Amino acid sequence: MTVDTAKPGFSTTIEALRLHTWRLGPGQPAMVIDQFTDEDFKLVVDDRADMHINSRDGRFYLGWFPTGRPGTDGDGWVLAVTGTATAPGYRVTFDTETPAQVVAAAVAEVIATSAPVRSA
Repeated sequence: MTVDTAKPGFSTTIEALRLHTWRLGPGQPAMVIDQFTDEDFKLVVDDRADMHINSRDGRFYLGWFPTGRPGTDGDGWVLAVTGTATAPGYRVTFDTETPAQVVAAAVAEVIATSAPVRSA
């Protein structure tokens, strides 16, 4: 077996090594929250001004904690989907400084891939 050592690792250019700007800061939570409809979701704002959004069937949850979720190390967003008897659910957290656009993209993907259960 021979190994081509003429091109080890990643090849790059000077242009590729230049600094980039990246989206930073929490942004506007409305980008996330505006994706929900009253028809399919319930919204509650608690006494700390934290926001909780649940699907009407209770399997989807999104919490927004502008000053951090109590008892955590800076959780700003919690997205959770309850599993079923045959498939586990999942939980994703984003810190308070995660750009709302990133959270909105994750939420949009979850919503887009959901479907009502068909009765037999």
